[in-house]
Amino acid sequence: MSADMKVLLVDDHEDNLFAMESILAPLGYPLELATSGDAALKAALHGGIAVAVLDVVMPGVSGLDVARYLSRLTQTQLIPVILVTGMGQDSELAAQALHLGVADYLIKPLDPWALRIKVQYLYRASPLLTAAPRQRGPRNHPAEPAQLPARRRQLHPPETVRVPRRPDEPPR
Repeated sequence: MSADMKVLLVDDHEDNLFAMESILAPLGYPLELATSGDAALKAALHGGIAVAVLDVVMPGVSGLDVARYLSRLTQTQLIPVILVTGMGQDSELAAQALHLGVADYLIKPLDPWALRIKVQYLYRASPLLTAAPRQRGPRNHPAEPAQLPARRRQLHPPETVRVPRRPDEPPR
């Protein structure tokens, strides 16, 4: 896998695809766009996908079908998937999605900040990125797991830090 792993955005309506692209572009991750389930599967099988955001309702191969195929194939089963639907709350569809192991299930209209945060988290936490030798990517990816304990010690020193009171503060 390369250091330029992409976020795959899939929707059969180009205006929705443009909206998702506009929401996620500020993250700086490479984006790959597809307008059908077939094109999404081809992109995923080609490789280089860190996260997939799939519209559920599409003609032919639906987003749910794409998620099902991705979960069955060894080379794509680690790709985190966010399903997006404009059909409103559907508990049966949500149950199917969660049974497939999708990372999240969102309802349109999308909250831009929620989508951005979820994609950013899944991109950074993607097992495909941590398994591949990589450089630091957009927005400074988190440190490797081996470095985390040392960083925690730096952030939380064992000694107590006393902050002096301002003269106008009442005593505690």
